[in-house]
Amino acid sequence: MREHERDFHPEDFIWDDEHAFDYGDPDEYDFDFDFDDDFDDDFEVLEPERKEARHYTFTRKGLAALLSCFMVCSAIFGVGGAFVAHQFFNFTHHQMFGAPPMRFAPMSFDLAEATGSSLSIQEIIDVAADAVVEINTQSTIRREWMGNRIGQHIRQGAGSGVVISTDGFIMTNNHVIENANQIRVTLTNGDTHYARLVGSDPITDIAVIKINAQNLTPVIFGDSDHVVMGDLAVAIGNPLGQLGGTATVGIISALDRQLTIENVSMTLLQTDAAINQGNSGGGLFNQHGEIVGLVVAKSHGLGIEGLGFAIPINQAKTVAMSLIEHGHVTGRPQIGINMVDLTSTEDAIYHDVLPGIYISGVFSENARKAGLMEGDMLYYIENVRVRHFSDVTDVLQQRSVGDVVTITVVRSGRILEVPVVLSEQGGS
Repeated sequence: MREHERDFHPEDFIWDDEHAFDYGDPDEYDFDFDFDDDFDDDFEVLEPERKEARHYTFTRKGLAALLSCFMVCSAIFGVGGAFVAHQFFNFTHHQMFGAPPMRFAPMSFDLAEATGSSLSIQEIIDVAADAVVEINTQSTIRREWMGNRIGQHIRQGAGSGVVISTDGFIMTNNHVIENANQIRVTLTNGDTHYARLVGSDPITDIAVIKINAQNLTPVIFGDSDHVVMGDLAVAIGNPLGQLGGTATVGIISALDRQLTIENVSMTLLQTDAAINQGNSGGGLFNQHGEIVGLVVAKSHGLGIEGLGFAIPINQAKTVAMSLIEHGHVTGRPQIGINMVDLTSTEDAIYHDVLPGIYISGVFSENARKAGLMEGDMLYYIENVRVRHFSDVTDVLQQRSVGDVVTITVVRSGRILEVPVVLSEQGGS
């Protein structure tokens, strides 16, 4: 750690509200946080109609002509017939002897995808509805004053989730179950189960919970990398925490929307399907009944309608699998600090500090060894000026565990450069 040669001018950090950083309205986003085979087995087997046999008599010349015609037709159509037979054999073999389904890919053969056909909205709901569950949570909120607990109250929350395995793993948003000491899941058949938390990731807002149940209907995973604007989008979830199993319909309105939600930068799908509180953690399904997004947020305000957002399912699935296998997301670098946003003039004056992003805790061994301290104001990370939490996460997303990054901090009026070796999240 060495002192930076650049002069530090505290007046650069003092703004009135008119010149303060524009971080947007913090309340801009509101968080809350089957195949049914329609085949009728009761059909009547009809005996074929019996007709009197007809008799034909051929002369030698006629028989020779018939054989010649048959040979010519066989030569012409032989190759095509063999191809059709081969394709038919492959199709029936797939249907009868295909490989068993994978945990996260319940169907190994998708006829809709193979033929390019789309399902009706009713068929999409039939395919997907049983894989979407209601989630209700209970959290204990403690009230403190001057370090002393003065009381507590119980907070109820609600959201949605999607079943990702037949044996009870369910994917939802981190903000749906965050700080919950009780998680209750209700299936579409009305059965209720208490769930345990498997793992959660605040950065991607993904969490996995587990219920003790078998033979559940999991979602069919689509490929969010192939989603295009204008694709059909069917959202299924639990709006208002009371209307489980609600389906709303729209389109994919935009791709790769860069949004900052709860001080975390996210790249999301946008849809105009109706999204409300309680939809978070539910599924966004395409025209084949496949899940392509995990609903995460809606934009609300006077005159704002039809702006909903979902985490692309390719990203959500990868995080969920890592949470199941390891309890955390592997290979992701971290500095090892907690941060607090005091960029508003009001907050800075209240804490008697300059406006900025501050270190509120140091929890990794590497960060402690480097000399980072609680109360340091983050000035730069590498050559990026730190004005938002997202400035830090954007730099870290381009680095790997073991890389060294230079953190420039302000401490007691001095500017210090602190090289830190990035550790792995979930480790030390």
